[in-house]
This record gives sequence, C-alpha cells and structure tokens, in this order.
Amino acid sequence: MTRSRALIVSLAAAVAAIAGVFALTSTVSLGSQAHATTDKQVAARTAQLDRYEASLRKALAQKPPKLPAVPRTAVSSSASVQPAPRVRVVYHRPPPIVVQKSSVSDHEDAYESEHGDEAEGAELDD
Repeated sequence: MTRSRALIVSLAAAVAAIAGVFALTSTVSLGSQAHATTDKQVAARTAQLDRYEASLRKALAQKPPKLPAVPRTAVSSSASVQPAPRVRVVYHRPPPIVVQKSSVSDHEDAYESEHGDEAEGAELDD
C-alpha cells in the first residue's frame, strides 16, 4: 500500500470516528431531554390529580340539600291502584310424534316381486 492510500484510509477512519462521537453525544442528550420532559409531565399530572382529589373531598364534606316533600293526592289509593286480573295459563303438550320403520328391507321386497307367491311359501318352509 502506498503512502498516499494509507493517508486516505486513515483520514476516512478519523472522519467516521468523529461522526460516531457526534451521533453518540446527540443521542445521549436526547435521552436526558426525554427524561426531563417525562418528569415534568408526571409532576403536572400529579398536581392536576391532587387538585381533583381536593375538589372531591370538598364535595363530600358538603351535605346535600333536603329533598322536597312528596305532595299528597286527594284520590283514594284503592281507586287509583287496581291489581291486574290474574290470567291462568294452561299448557297443552303436543301429541307425540310416532315414526314407523318397516322391518322389511328393499332386498326382500325385490325378491318377492321377482318370485311372486313362491317366496312366501319358501319362508313358511323354514
């Protein structure tokens, strides 16, 4: 490697190192700024919640006003309120569903239709 090329490579490495140090310092400063901002936000939110808590305690300490008296009506209570007539509910069960299944298979029906009455006689002989 010639001397001029070695100088160029060393200058490139120096520039890269300087850029790395600059990036590192800016990253560290951003982290500290973010931490300071977070602390300010937490302090502001805590103060807001403290004010809200104080207003709730103040409202709890106050007694609510008395309710107005319920007006009395001249109508008799028995005439105004009548119970609903009782309705008797009668449930009728539906008739059962009967499913009939044939015990004779299609194969036996085909045999009887081909052989006619002979099939009945053959069954009796058994």
